[in-house]
Amino acid sequence: MTNEHLKVIAGIDTHADTHHVAIISETGSHLADRQFLAVASGYRDIICFITGFGSVIAAGVEGTGSYGAEVARTLAKEGIRVVEVMRPNRQGRRLRGKSDPIDAYQAAESVLAGRGTATPKAREGAVESLRVLRIERSSAMRSRVAVMTQIKSILVSAPEPLRAKYRDLSSAAMMSALERTRPAGSISDPAHCTVVVLKRLAVRYRHLHQELAQIDAELDALITVHAPLLRDLQGVGTDVASQLLVTVGDNPERIGTESKFAALVGVAPVPASSGKTTRHRLSRGGDRQANKAIHHVALVRMMSDTRTKTYVARRRQEGKNTKEIMRCLKRYIAREIYDQILNPQPAPNAGMLRVLRKSKNITLQTAADNLHVWTSSLSRLERGLTRDDALHQHYTNWLNDH
Repeated sequence: MTNEHLKVIAGIDTHADTHHVAIISETGSHLADRQFLAVASGYRDIICFITGFGSVIAAGVEGTGSYGAEVARTLAKEGIRVVEVMRPNRQGRRLRGKSDPIDAYQAAESVLAGRGTATPKAREGAVESLRVLRIERSSAMRSRVAVMTQIKSILVSAPEPLRAKYRDLSSAAMMSALERTRPAGSISDPAHCTVVVLKRLAVRYRHLHQELAQIDAELDALITVHAPLLRDLQGVGTDVASQLLVTVGDNPERIGTESKFAALVGVAPVPASSGKTTRHRLSRGGDRQANKAIHHVALVRMMSDTRTKTYVARRRQEGKNTKEIMRCLKRYIAREIYDQILNPQPAPNAGMLRVLRKSKNITLQTAADNLHVWTSSLSRLERGLTRDDALHQHYTNWLNDH
């Protein structure tokens, strides 16, 4: 019978075909547990089962990104607070054993204790579309690389006349040439069979290339609508922006501080001192794909960003090596990206720079010489092709002074 004054917490151990639900009171007492089918009717039964014991404080769900995704969505729609519960550590499982009821009760107890829990990602917005597209893109990329590897492997052992045709061609030219071939002969002839297979693989490669181009266009369109200002940051393109948005989720407010974001993308400094040595290293936890994206931004900025080059030169004078400099740089990049995701800031209006320069009859070369930068860097800045807030401000101040 429902107790209107009783407050309960639910724990759900999720699987592909069934979910096991356990109910505990706010004092930790075990009330009941039951197994449900992982289907629409089962989700409705889970809600009735949970709410039948009293007011629901929260529901701890394991695997909100996989088997528990739909049940988490269903609970959230009913106004029940959903908490993602981490899998129990191995030491705890050795002591308590493992079964579906034990795991479900442990999920509820984790919510009660506030241990090993997190706010799950919302999966009902544009970021979920980005995630699905990136999954497709990843498999298409791997398939395209595999096709190229297969073609080159076949050519290694092919007859010399066939190898000679494609020896000096680039990969793109070779694919185009193989696709234009017109094999004629018996399939029992190894030379003819090789040409036929190479042509089919080249056609497959073109289809995968076209599929990737379409996916990239769709990713670009989604980011243009959902988070257009994120790509204003130096070194952040469509691929990096989509990965970071997927890592954060449709509800970025779940990451309360930029230090939590740094931990999420694996660039939070952690102590690594011993004896007389005092140092830090970057966390090896978090989303490794997001960490790869941050690393890519760091590399791009070290090669092309004036502000970053100045920073790198200063840290080298302080005695730091490249690895240590990149650790510091990644932390700054994570802070900048977090601020841009939560509070987007548009890039400065670079179009006015050219107008101001021409109104003062100053050539691009003269401006570049005085600012000690490449002419191409100023040209790209004026045309809005790159973003460099420090150079933009320095350039503006110099123009105003002349």
